[in-house]
Amino acid sequence: MAISRAVLITGCSSGIGRATALRLHQAGLPVWATARDTGTLAELAARGIRTLRLDVTDEESAAAAVKEVADAHGAVGVLVNNAGSGVHGAVEDVPLDTVRGSFETNLFGALRLTQLVLPGMRRQGAGRVVNISSILGRLSPPGGGLYQATKYATEAYADALRLEVAQFGVHVSLIEPATVRTRFFETAIMQFAGAPDSAYQAFYDRLAAWAIDVHEGRTRAGRLAVTPEKVATAVERAVLARRPRARYPVGSLARGALGLRRVLPDGLFDRFVAREFPTP
Repeated sequence: MAISRAVLITGCSSGIGRATALRLHQAGLPVWATARDTGTLAELAARGIRTLRLDVTDEESAAAAVKEVADAHGAVGVLVNNAGSGVHGAVEDVPLDTVRGSFETNLFGALRLTQLVLPGMRRQGAGRVVNISSILGRLSPPGGGLYQATKYATEAYADALRLEVAQFGVHVSLIEPATVRTRFFETAIMQFAGAPDSAYQAFYDRLAAWAIDVHEGRTRAGRLAVTPEKVATAVERAVLARRPRARYPVGSLARGALGLRRVLPDGLFDRFVAREFPTP
C-alpha cells in the first residue's frame, strides 16, 4: 500500500495550530486542519487546506475525523496533537473538576487520537506523532502546577510510546517551546481558579501583572518569546526529518531553561524559578 503523508492537526483555530497547518501545507503535504468550530478555519480552507470539525474531548468526533482522513488517504500519516486548554491557580485552590477538564483536553484528547491513528500507521509501516508540549513539561513554576502536570504527563506517554512503536516505523517527537506569542498564554494566565478570598490572592495579582509584563516584552520571557511560526518550523522538521529527534526545544529561552534543569540541583533550580517567575 502507498504510504500516506496526510497530516491531521488539532486546535487550528489560531496560534501554533494555524501556523503549523500553513507551514506543512506550503511544504506540499496534504493537511487536514481541525477545530471545534470550523468557522474559525475559513482562512485555512481558502488557502486550499482541508478542514474538519474535531472536539478532542468527544470520542465520536475524534473517531469520525480520523476515519474521514483515512478514507481519503488510507491512513493518517502524521498526527500533530496541538489542541490545549489552560488552568492557573495554586494547587490548593483549583477544583478537581477543573483539573479533570484540563487533563481531558491536554492529555486524554491526545491519547485518544494517538490510539485511533496508530493502527493505520502500523499497517503502512510508517507514521509520525508530534506532540506540542512545552518547557513546562519539564519544569513547574508556582501558579500553574496542574496545567503543567498535563504537560509532564504528555512527555511521559510520548517517551514510552516512542520506544513502543519504533518497531513499526512510527516516530514520536515532542515540541518544547517556552513563551509563545499567542493569545493562549494571556487568556490562560488571567483565569485563576481561586475564590476572591483566596489566601493566594496577592500572588495572583503579581502573576497577572507579570503576564502583562511578559506580553509587553518587559521581562526576559517576553523579550525571548517565540512566534507560532517558529514553533511550526520545529514541527516541520519533526515531520520531514529522516530521523526525527525525540525533543525539539524552540528558542534560546527554552534551550537555556532546560539546560539549567539538567545540571542544577533542585535547591539551586528553585532559586532560578523564583527569580524568573512570580512566587507566593
